[in-house]
Amino acid sequence: MDGGPEHIPVILSLLLALALAACSRPVHPKTVVLGVDGMDPNFVLAHWAALPNLHRLRTFVPLRTTNPPQSPVAWSTFSTGLPPAEHGIFDFVHRDPETHAALSSFGTAEPPRFQIPLGPWVLPLTPARTVSFRRGLTFWELLAQAGIPVALYRMPANYPPAPVGEALAGMGTPDLEGTFGTFTLYTDDPVVPSHDVSGGRFIHVELQGGHVELPIQGPPDPYRRDHRPLGAAIALDTDPMASLLHIRTAERGYLLQQGEWSPWISIRIGPVHGAFRLYAASVHPTLRLYRSPLQIDPSHPDLPISQPPALSADLHRLAGGFYTQGIPEDSSAVRQGALTLPEYLTQSEVVQAETRRLLDIALDRFHSGFLFFYFSEIDQDAHLLWGRDDEALLKTYQAVDRSIGHVLDRLPGADVIVMSDHGFARFDTAVDLNAWFRAEHIPAQAMGLNAVYLEHREAAPQIMQRLLDWRDPVTGNPVITSVAQVPKSWSKYAPDLTIGYAPGYRAAWETAMGNTGTVALRANADAWQADHCIDPAAVPGVLFTNHVVSQAPGLEDLPVTIIRGYGVSHPGAMKGKLLWQSR
Repeated sequence: MDGGPEHIPVILSLLLALALAACSRPVHPKTVVLGVDGMDPNFVLAHWAALPNLHRLRTFVPLRTTNPPQSPVAWSTFSTGLPPAEHGIFDFVHRDPETHAALSSFGTAEPPRFQIPLGPWVLPLTPARTVSFRRGLTFWELLAQAGIPVALYRMPANYPPAPVGEALAGMGTPDLEGTFGTFTLYTDDPVVPSHDVSGGRFIHVELQGGHVELPIQGPPDPYRRDHRPLGAAIALDTDPMASLLHIRTAERGYLLQQGEWSPWISIRIGPVHGAFRLYAASVHPTLRLYRSPLQIDPSHPDLPISQPPALSADLHRLAGGFYTQGIPEDSSAVRQGALTLPEYLTQSEVVQAETRRLLDIALDRFHSGFLFFYFSEIDQDAHLLWGRDDEALLKTYQAVDRSIGHVLDRLPGADVIVMSDHGFARFDTAVDLNAWFRAEHIPAQAMGLNAVYLEHREAAPQIMQRLLDWRDPVTGNPVITSVAQVPKSWSKYAPDLTIGYAPGYRAAWETAMGNTGTVALRANADAWQADHCIDPAAVPGVLFTNHVVSQAPGLEDLPVTIIRGYGVSHPGAMKGKLLWQSR
């Protein structure tokens, strides 16, 4: 066809057919959920005048959280409408019933089912598999089954993403080493030897003429029977006079000024692709070079971080790189002294800038149906700033508030829900529950932040009462204000009791891994000054919406209300109630 006058009727017919096809394509109502981890209703009320975009939503009410009020538990209830005993996520950490070892509650990596050993090597014949421990049908799967387009950006506890709609995995996504985030600090400080800490490692280096090769530890080698970690190195040269670092990988070089964060640096480690950022904390007289946890490279993902699999590469191309680790803020580095609090806040701002770029891309791609977008920064900043620097924390709230306003401006007429999984409270006293059990001769083990496993389940009522009767000998205050017996569950990882600490108290870090110290109660001297893993009645989340909410809401009510808004029925297993009628 050459497009001459005699073909005009044919062309017009084709254009009309295309227009009719576009018109016949179903256009669904737009619902946007902005999941703001850790947004606290009391903090919002105290700073209400400084958060103008939240005012634009019609309703603001506290949102009942789960028991325990932990992010993986709460987000799993939000996703499925089920209580923990039915979705199977009870804590950040579960206890293996056979070995009594701690393991991640999010899921596990299963090795290839078939492989051939060849001396020190192994030849996998089938791929490894990542399996989630969460059960239950998610509300977005129900929407997709009904033909509603869904897009999920960093939905927590959604790794690996189900093959539904568009999805970028969120909390629960490991770094490339298979951990939840292992940082590295390189230093030539003579008083800092190489050593590992919780959440990271310090590596002592010796500069020779201003030069050193920096080791980078990668994931376990899948082709070795001993699974020895893969490794690589980058070259570093210092220029003390200019406070400048010259960094070289096998692919390219970078210049980094003191006090500056690098762009994303891609690296090949054996057969896998990784990415990291560097922060030049100090060049001279002492080298302090911080490396973020080694991320799954979104441009070449070797683990399943998006649905469809090519989505992460598309987002990388549009956004210019981003954190893929489930919790991108490096708060553990502050706890261990690898970053100062001001240095951490600059890293948090880097994460926020990436989040805003991803939000714009998500809004550009969103045309109808359901969109979820997650913000992590309030939660992570609150752990370090709550009660210490409310002004700095308010800046984080205001950054999220501006994003909410951006969504309202971009999507006029959409149903918008802003919600959080829990609130916040002070963390003044660390509770070593295992030390108390030992002193009181109670046959039980605490593992995780709120879970207790009993040797004899029939002893639960007596142990529950003793926990509620426990008083802090210094203040006379109760240490624990709620104890719930966990219903029998299909999950072999279910604990027997869920502990609700009084505000100001929280499980000690060693208790989370099932270990035992010497003192049951001690002042919290950690940089982690606030928490939410306590009595759920003390830390509700928030719910903002442009609907009128008819009754006191809980997390389990939101998935039911969302799917009913599209006229989709929900399974009887979902426990929630309808909070408002659809428009």
